[in-house]
Amino acid sequence: MSATRELFDSLPDAVLQLDGDHRIVAANATASRLTGHSLDHLLGEDCRSLLGPRSRDGHRVWADGWHPSTRLRSVRSMPEQDITIRTASGQDVKTFVAGSYERDDSGQLTGVVLVLREAGRRAHQAASGIEIVSTVSHELRSPLTSVKGYTSLLLNRWGRLRDDQKRMMLEQVNHDADRVTRLVTELLDISRLETGRLMLRPQLVDLPRLAAMVVEKVKLEYPDLEAELSFEDNFPKVYADPDKVEQVLTNLVENACKYASRKGLAVIGETGPGDVVSVTVSDQGEGIPAADLNKVFTKFYRRSEGRPTGSGLGLWISRGLVEAHNGRLVAESNPGQGTSFRFTLPLIEPEELHRP
Repeated sequence: MSATRELFDSLPDAVLQLDGDHRIVAANATASRLTGHSLDHLLGEDCRSLLGPRSRDGHRVWADGWHPSTRLRSVRSMPEQDITIRTASGQDVKTFVAGSYERDDSGQLTGVVLVLREAGRRAHQAASGIEIVSTVSHELRSPLTSVKGYTSLLLNRWGRLRDDQKRMMLEQVNHDADRVTRLVTELLDISRLETGRLMLRPQLVDLPRLAAMVVEKVKLEYPDLEAELSFEDNFPKVYADPDKVEQVLTNLVENACKYASRKGLAVIGETGPGDVVSVTVSDQGEGIPAADLNKVFTKFYRRSEGRPTGSGLGLWISRGLVEAHNGRLVAESNPGQGTSFRFTLPLIEPEELHRP
């Protein structure tokens, strides 16, 4: 089997290539599984009679030929539409179908390549999206309630509040506003990571300085946090998106505060081996059982130990952000001795940034 054929068959969506008369001239393995017909049975058959495609309102699709718009040589694609097909067993399967028109040099239609995706898969993705929105919306409620409460109090009792009380309330409002901003950013990052549209804005980043800033910010929410920062002397700057690296570090430090001990936390920066730098966030908590270690990077996973709060998305997003930088995020844990989350970032020499 050729490499092209292997690639064709490895596609997750069903692909059918039709000639101008709706006969199937090529199909991949996914199309065979979706329709229930063997590849040999598919080839040469008129897809209209074999699969009985019907629109959402039950009318036969392409019964009178291709859509009139195909007469225009500028029309190159078929917009996605809901089409129900009939499988070999006689069962109806709802699919989403999109296509690309093939034309000769004169612009005449010679065939169509169709991509079919079972509607059940899209429904699962939609449900996942609803779950994400529901979870994040729940997380937004707490800081927004706090912001609303304090601002209302400040507006109604400004003259009766002491300066230190005003300052405390404004600091809390500022902290909760930052929390809302982070939650919205996470929601956007989920969409971008899942669709491969995450855009990085890299620049030279001072990791020791960034780590110190993150610890100070987290202390606003967890005043009893005790964290030691340890970075090698002359630690090199990395070429990365500072906002995304800050997001990763914040998630890791906050995760330790929620699920482990806030005492004895360590943030350690090291260089090598290889052209990478690494940052490790270690705690002295109870640790994570080996069976659960990989689960911490899955969506919505929240351990029952500690103080399980949050959306359960932070570590999943963090791994995606690190991998977008061509780095890795891993976890190691010894039950009863604590857990370490370590991420790497590639090290790029400054002069390389200016090479043509």
